[in-house]
Parts: sequence; C-alpha cells; structure tokens
Amino acid sequence: MDTSLMDLVNRHLDAENRHDLDTTLQTLHPDCVFEDLGLGWTFRGHAGAAHYYRLWWQAFDLVVRGERRHWSRDGCLVAETRFTGSHQDVFCGVPPTGRTLDLRMVVVVDFRDGLMAGERFYYDSRSLFQQLDMFAADGSWKSRSSTCTWPSLAQPA
Repeated sequence: MDTSLMDLVNRHLDAENRHDLDTTLQTLHPDCVFEDLGLGWTFRGHAGAAHYYRLWWQAFDLVVRGERRHWSRDGCLVAETRFTGSHQDVFCGVPPTGRTLDLRMVVVVDFRDGLMAGERFYYDSRSLFQQLDMFAADGSWKSRSSTCTWPSLAQPA
C-alpha cells in the first residue's frame, strides 16, 4: 500500500482513539459511506460519519486495537481489528452495564482522492449482544432486549 495512504489510516486511527471528531472527519472523503454490517446500518457523508461515531463513542469509551494483520490491493485495505472499551451509556436502548466490550471485526477501507472513501465493518452481532448481557442463560433474549430501540438513523441536516 502507498505509504501516504497508510499514514492517512494511522492518522485516522489516532484521532478515532482520542475521540477527536474533527480530525477523524478530515481523513474522510466528503462523500464517504460507512456500513456497519453487524447492525445493518449505513451512514453517508461527513454528517453521517459523525453521527455513527457519536453513537459508538457516547455509549463506549472505545479504543480501536489493530491486530497488525492487514492486506491491501487496488486501493483497498482489509484489516483485522477490535473495538474495546466499557459500556458507559445507552446503546440501542440498552442502559449502561459497565461491562467490557471486546468486539473482533474485519474492516474494509476504500480510498478516493487521497482520503478514506468509507469503511465496512463486519462482525458477529451476537457477540456484541452477549457482551451487553442481552441474552438469558438459555440463549433467549432477555425481556429488556425485546424492546431494544435503535437510534435514529436519519441523516443530520
């Protein structure tokens, strides 16, 4: 991968781990697309990306930890990574549990005009829900989970 693109990714991760929204957005193309395949969410543009980051950052004191395994080809980066942090605020209607989140995932990053054109996050949503204590011992949904409310996905104006 071109060293300038790898530098861009490293700047992005540094800003993301500091929860520095302005600097994070500076690494993204204005027409970026974020696809969270685990939860079925799609966000477009800087406003959409900002909304996505706020949803996760408000609920978790997240840090992205790279597995140091990544592959690149034809302007695309594929990386194994993890989201780690504690559940400190409401997420999808689930009140804060204080539980530790350690969510393994694969992220695909495309590039356009020297910026990140978007990210696609692939992870096991059941792992996320288990870590948020949303299942009973028998594997069924706990009652509070049956009323899980998803955040507004409307794009900010």
